[in-house]
Amino acid sequence: MAEAQTNIVEHRLPAEGADYLLLAGVNDANLQELARISGCRVVLRGDHLVLSGALEDVERAAPVAKRMVDQAKMGSSFGADDIRRAFESAGAGRPEPLPAAGADESRIVLAGLRKIIAPKSQGQQEYLEAIARNDVVVAIGPAGTGKTYLAVATAVDALRKNRVKRIILARPAVEAGENLGFLPGDLQEKVDPYLRPLYDALEDMMPADWVRRSIESRSIEIAPLAYMRGRTLGDAYVILDEAQNATTLQMKMFLTRLGLNSRVVITGDKTQIDLPRREDSGLLEIERILKGIEGIGFIYLDGRDVVRHRLVMEIIRAYAQANGTGEVADDDAGGRVQ
Repeated sequence: MAEAQTNIVEHRLPAEGADYLLLAGVNDANLQELARISGCRVVLRGDHLVLSGALEDVERAAPVAKRMVDQAKMGSSFGADDIRRAFESAGAGRPEPLPAAGADESRIVLAGLRKIIAPKSQGQQEYLEAIARNDVVVAIGPAGTGKTYLAVATAVDALRKNRVKRIILARPAVEAGENLGFLPGDLQEKVDPYLRPLYDALEDMMPADWVRRSIESRSIEIAPLAYMRGRTLGDAYVILDEAQNATTLQMKMFLTRLGLNSRVVITGDKTQIDLPRREDSGLLEIERILKGIEGIGFIYLDGRDVVRHRLVMEIIRAYAQANGTGEVADDDAGGRVQ
C-alpha cells in the first residue's frame, strides 16, 4: 500500500484571474469531465486548479488543464466536448485545440449578438488562418467540422468591418439522393430548401431583422450556383457551399467570377458527392489542378475537427472504415494546409 502511495503526485496550476464558473462549468461539469477522461482527481482549491493521481495521468491532463485556465481567463466558455477533444488531441501528439490565450486573430467577435466565435480544434484554427492569408480558400472535410459555419462567420465579420460591400452565398441545387419532383411556388421558393443551411448559419450570426434588411438591400445574397453565370463579383465575400456537387464546368465558371477586392471560400465533403458520376465533381478537379497557385489555400479537416454531437464523429469514422476510404483519419494530402 505504501508503494502505491508513492506513485501519487499533485500538480497545482495557478488560476488567479480566471472566471471560475467558466473554468469549472455548471455543477463542476468541466472538472468532472477532465477527471473522467484523465483518471486524475481535479479540484479547484483557492486560486489553484489541482490535479492529483498517477504521474502519467497527471502529465497527460496538465496541458489540457492549462488551456482550460487560459481560456477561462479570456472569458471564453467551453464545455465537456471541447475538453474531450483537447485531451484526445494532446494524447495523439498534436497541439491542444482549445484556442490559446491572446489568439485574437482566430477569434471572431460578433458585436450585435455579443457573441465570440473561436476555433474549437487545431484544424479549425488553421482554417481561419488560411482564410486570413489567401484570397481563395478550399476547405475539404466531413460533416460537422465547421466548414460552412466558420466561413459565414468570417464573411459577416468582414461585412460589419466594411472590408467588403456584400456577401454572396451560393450552393449547387442538387438533390441528395432523392427525387423531390415538382415543388410549388415561384423560382425563389423552389430553390430555398437547397439554401436553408446558409440561412440557418446567417441567422446564428446576426439578429433576424439584420438578416432580413441585408437581404432586402442585397448586401447579402443567397442564390443557387447557376445564378453566378455572367457576373463579376467585386468587393464581395463569396462562399460556395457543398462544392462537391458543383460540376467541373460550374466550378470553372464560379472561380472566374472573382473580381477586385473579393474573397472566396469553397467548402465541400468528398464523401458526399450526389452527382451521377463522382468524377464530374468540380471539387475533385480543383484539388488536382489548382494546388501550388499562390493565393489559393487548401485546408483539410477531418474527424478530429467534428464539433457536433460526439456521435457524429463516431458515425463518420464507422462509414470511413466500412467503405475502406480512411478519409476521416487521413486527410488525403499528408497535411492539413497546402
